[in-house]
Amino acid sequence: MTAALVQVEGLVKHFRVERGLFRLGRSRRVVRAVDGVSFAIPAGRTLGLVGESGCGKSTVARSTLRLIEPDAGSVTIDGTDILAAGPRQLRALRRRMQIVFQDPYGSLNPRMTVRQTLAEPLAIHRLARGAEAERRIAALLEEVGLDPAFAKAYPHELSGGQRQRVGIARALSVEPEFVVLDEAVSALDVSVQAQVLNLLTDLQQRRRLTYLFIAHDLAVVKYIADQVAVMYLGRIVEQAPAAALYQAPRHPYTRSLLSAIPAPNPNAARQRIVLPGDVPSPVAPPPGCHFHPRCPHPKKNDRCRVEAPRLREVAPAHFAACHFAEEPM
Repeated sequence: MTAALVQVEGLVKHFRVERGLFRLGRSRRVVRAVDGVSFAIPAGRTLGLVGESGCGKSTVARSTLRLIEPDAGSVTIDGTDILAAGPRQLRALRRRMQIVFQDPYGSLNPRMTVRQTLAEPLAIHRLARGAEAERRIAALLEEVGLDPAFAKAYPHELSGGQRQRVGIARALSVEPEFVVLDEAVSALDVSVQAQVLNLLTDLQQRRRLTYLFIAHDLAVVKYIADQVAVMYLGRIVEQAPAAALYQAPRHPYTRSLLSAIPAPNPNAARQRIVLPGDVPSPVAPPPGCHFHPRCPHPKKNDRCRVEAPRLREVAPAHFAACHFAEEPM
């Protein structure tokens, strides 16, 4: 088993929001965006983090890279504590961890050419200047499947897929070990998604990259992830090797997500699990199991309403936070 390159333990991030008109009374509420998330990613492997919009996936991504400061927990990369790093050490760590954002247009400076976009991290980290920088920029563009002539272009002159390839090239320019892909293909057309996923797979094999791949599309995650973690309302409710999770999900929420994946054969017999109600507010999550108001499990009882299930191993390397994870539905 490959040693974990990235280790996240008990990650917590709460956002305080003002309450009332014109913020009178100074009464505050807390949005529990991330509420005790833990995972490990072995070197050269991919962890897929999935869940509905608003469950806290992107907050996990930004907290892991310390783009926002978490309230509690620990994040280590190859044994180095990111959260304890000072400004100078953190700047050096930035070379080892990078992110590709969801919106390839919003994440690129519209006033900078592709050359300027790729030259900036090289200059900041003092990796290359002048002719050497030009050579590395051309090589980066070729590596992500773009003609070096695109270096003269501005973001608005590129397609969505081309812009996202520039975003990937920018992340790779400092030669990182760990890359967070925050919904990196969700804004692209399906055919372009496949091309970018193939590119990410090739880059991972060539550079031995470690990925945290965040998405809401379980079909996409199945293609690229070695391990899958399912989030609901700020917590991981199931985590397992990808093959085991797709073949035998143990949490009712995971089962409902998998039932929504379109089947290649429309005539195949499938049971669609439709969850009642909406996702509860992270400001006031339900007591006990956060999922119990929507849970379709036939054995759901008062225990679910008062006792929060812990994430426990219910099969080899398969973890689920459900009191009835061993029970069939």
